[in-house]
Amino acid sequence: MARIVVVTGAAGGIGRALCARFAADGATVVAADIDAAGAAETAAEVGGTPATCDVGEAESVADLVAHTIRNHGRVDVYASNAGILLRDPDPENAASAAEADWASAWAVNVMGHVHAARALLPDWIARRSGSFLATVSAAGLLSQIGSATYSTTKHAALGFCEHLAITHRDHGIRVAALCPQGVDTAMVRGASPREPALRDGLLSPDAVAEAAFTGLAEGRFLILPHGQVAAYVRRKADDHDRWIGGMAKLRRARG
Repeated sequence: MARIVVVTGAAGGIGRALCARFAADGATVVAADIDAAGAAETAAEVGGTPATCDVGEAESVADLVAHTIRNHGRVDVYASNAGILLRDPDPENAASAAEADWASAWAVNVMGHVHAARALLPDWIARRSGSFLATVSAAGLLSQIGSATYSTTKHAALGFCEHLAITHRDHGIRVAALCPQGVDTAMVRGASPREPALRDGLLSPDAVAEAAFTGLAEGRFLILPHGQVAAYVRRKADDHDRWIGGMAKLRRARG
C-alpha cells in the first residue's frame, strides 16, 4: 500500500526534494506551501496533489491534515519542513530583531510543528502509527551566527521534537529531526560567502532529502546530512565555554 505523505514548504528547496524522493518510492504526495503556485508546480512534477497552507496558522494546518485524511484516508508521514530565516537587522546587536520578526519566526519555525502534531496525533494514536519528520537545521543543535530569531526558534523546535518523540514512542509514532547545515536553497543564496555553514560543505536539496529518507527508514531521531555536525555537538557538550569562544571567532572571520 502506498504511503500518504504530506510535505510543507514544498514549493522549493528541501521541501520539493522531499516530495520527489517520497514520490520516487511510490508514495502519494500532498505538496503544501503558502505559495499556492509553487505547491502546484511541485505537485505536477511529482504526480502529487497541491495544497495551500500557512503553517503559522493553526486552522490552516488543521485543514490540511483533515483534507488529506478525507481524500486519502490517512497521513502516514508528515514532513514539517516549512521554515523562515530572518537575519538580525543590526549584526552588532543580538537583540535588534523587531517584535514582528520574533512573532513570525516563532509562528513558523516552532508553532508550525506544534499545530501539525495537534492535528495528527488523535488519528496516529488511534492507529498506533505515524511518522513526523521535522526540518529543524543544525542551528537547533549549534547556533546561527547573525540571526537570534532563527537560532532560538530552531532550538525550541528541536526541544518540541524531543518531547514529541518521548511522549509518543509507546504509541508507535516515530519522530525525526532533520538537521542539515548549508543547503543550496533560496534561504542561503543571499548569505555572505564567508558564512561559516557555507564554507563547511554546501549540500544539494536532493542530498538532504535522500539523507532524510534513509534516516526515517532506519528509525533515527537525529538525521545529520552533514556528518561533521555530530563532532561539533560533542565539542559543544565537552566544553561549552570553549565552543562559544570558537563561535565568536567564526563570527569575527565572517566579517
